[in-house]
Amino acid sequence: MKRSTLPFLFLVAVSLTAAQLIYIPGETESVTDWPEYLGGPDRNHYSTLTQLNTGNVNQLKVAWEYHSRDSGQVQCNPIIVDGTLFGVTASNQLFALDAATGQQKWRYVEPATKTFNTNRGVTYWKSNKAGDTQPARLLYAYGSWLYAINAQTGEPISGFGENGRVSLKVGLGESAKDKFVISNTPGTLFEDLLVMPLRVSEGADAAPGSIQAFNVRTGKLAWVFHTIPHPGEYGYETWPKDVYKNTEVGAANNWAGMAVDRKRGILYVPTGSAGFDFYGGNRKGQNLFANCLLALDARTGKRIWHYQLVHHDIWDRDLPAPPNLITLHQKGLSGSIKTIDAVAQVTKSAHVFIFDRVTGKPLFPIREMPVPISSLPDEVAWPTQPVPTLPAPFARQTIAESELSPYATNRDTLIAQYRRAKKGPFQPLSKTPTLLLPGADGGPEWGGAAVDPEGIMYVNANEMAWMFSLSATPKVDELAHLSPGHRLYTTYCVACHGPDRKGNPSSGYPSLVNISQRRDREYVARLITSGKGMMPGFSVITTAQKQELLAFLFNDEKVETVTMTPGTLTKPGPYVPYRFNGYTKFLDSKGYPAIKPPWGTLTAINLNTGHQVWQKTLGELPELTKQGILPTGTENYGGPVITKGGLLFIAATKDGMFRAYDKKTGNLLWQTQLPAAGFATPSTYEVNGKQYIVVACGGAKLGTRKGDSYVAFALP
Repeated sequence: MKRSTLPFLFLVAVSLTAAQLIYIPGETESVTDWPEYLGGPDRNHYSTLTQLNTGNVNQLKVAWEYHSRDSGQVQCNPIIVDGTLFGVTASNQLFALDAATGQQKWRYVEPATKTFNTNRGVTYWKSNKAGDTQPARLLYAYGSWLYAINAQTGEPISGFGENGRVSLKVGLGESAKDKFVISNTPGTLFEDLLVMPLRVSEGADAAPGSIQAFNVRTGKLAWVFHTIPHPGEYGYETWPKDVYKNTEVGAANNWAGMAVDRKRGILYVPTGSAGFDFYGGNRKGQNLFANCLLALDARTGKRIWHYQLVHHDIWDRDLPAPPNLITLHQKGLSGSIKTIDAVAQVTKSAHVFIFDRVTGKPLFPIREMPVPISSLPDEVAWPTQPVPTLPAPFARQTIAESELSPYATNRDTLIAQYRRAKKGPFQPLSKTPTLLLPGADGGPEWGGAAVDPEGIMYVNANEMAWMFSLSATPKVDELAHLSPGHRLYTTYCVACHGPDRKGNPSSGYPSLVNISQRRDREYVARLITSGKGMMPGFSVITTAQKQELLAFLFNDEKVETVTMTPGTLTKPGPYVPYRFNGYTKFLDSKGYPAIKPPWGTLTAINLNTGHQVWQKTLGELPELTKQGILPTGTENYGGPVITKGGLLFIAATKDGMFRAYDKKTGNLLWQTQLPAAGFATPSTYEVNGKQYIVVACGGAKLGTRKGDSYVAFALP
């Protein structure tokens, strides 16, 4: 197929040297609450509070601990408004606490729907119109629904949608009706509109990832932006002509959250890849608006500008976190100072793209780097990919053979795997393993980056290599010898849980061996439909097929002669000639990363100059430290919080520690062991003159023990 001639929206950038960029101090008004996801609409994780500072942070003690009695991974960044903390439990039950004591005020448990989706928080709305009697409300997603809950009472708002909820599928079209659609991330408010992120399937059966805005008072759909353009819309020519019908390709969704410039009325939306994530032979072209940073008119949803950060994504390089809205300062040739309102977007590949917030013009030049072609029939990888000249990537892009782990006892095996694999940035997947670095979860992940008013970005990253590969999709006759349940397992589950059902716990995929001894049938049935954590829900599986799959998993399948008639499909929906062989980390025989440390980092970057300020190893593995090995860093999930008091707080690490750093130097000032690992971004706030820092401690991820608490710290 002929490549699209539609321009990439390259915008010529003026080359800026470090000497031409300087910082002019600014200030923001003091705020005692943490009223929005990640602190505010700019998503900068920043607080003006100063009671906790570099001189006293080592005196922090537990102020309160709230036990939800609902254990498991919690990714929630709680919000605090007028002395009340709002958050969710591991199974997405909504609650309100007294933010000074941790005492529960109310709890909302959805009675009609039982799902398992992880949620990163909620959105608070209150009318600012005089005499308005509409109650303050919390907007949050549960399953495929958006709920409005009274912030005072914990009861659904009856005037919102139908009995307090509206479907997240309402603006996606008829094709999404029976498809997996949820939301893991709070919506973004602009006036009386709430724009919702969506999580959908990663496969060819994915729903379309259209951006939807809802009226917060009524629940009515206000506008829709098609991320896979329809005929006549900008970008339509970058796809095959019928892709918009969502019969073979979907997604290009925003799942990570958004930022909004409320003064200008501009919404900034990072998008993910098209489904199927790893093969694009049925979606030849540049694929706008997948993998883009979109600037939309927040009132209408109309495109203002965009920049595509990955063309024709076949690596699952979703944009992993909300962008940061920042103000930078540039010294011109005449010596005058120019203030630039900018937007910065981190990527899974550990790059930072920085644009003028209004025009979309890059503030540092972006180079289109030639990349390898695909070896798969019908796959046409895009010939170039954009790479910013500054800032430099904050995680490794490649490793040499000499950089394999010096601690591995099976180093010869690792060397053989390394030599066999395809290597280097943007290597298209094939039947031969491709070494992906940074890995599937970054670099940076959904926790995102923090930025202070000085223009310094603080971002944690994973340094984990993964091995990805594809294999031919089995044909019907190749599965004919299997039972119905085994066929379904092979089609849907084997890529993550393996042909022997032993899973890949180090990559987050549990064993399904003897699942009947750990979970009942009803639980697993709901899990198949609704998904949980990294697992999507398989809503395309019929009720009868679900029973066949359950019979296979619970080892009580009646073995009968298998009959497959011509035309029988192994999987409902679109056919893709290749399937993904699973998210496999490149590990040594003991389960440690196969590359030399650091395995987790924390980096400060001056966005005014594009240069690194400092980088530190984040986290340690105590068993290795005891052997005399310096802290290696660990995988980490959840972002940092920074304060005017000079502090950076972060949990996130596998070792279950909560740490405070001097944000100027990166020096560690304080750390404490949490009751369970805090895979969530903390929040800081002040009540009755006392500053608190709180973090959700759910554990469970990366094989850590489960927890059920939120823990708040303060000075004694």
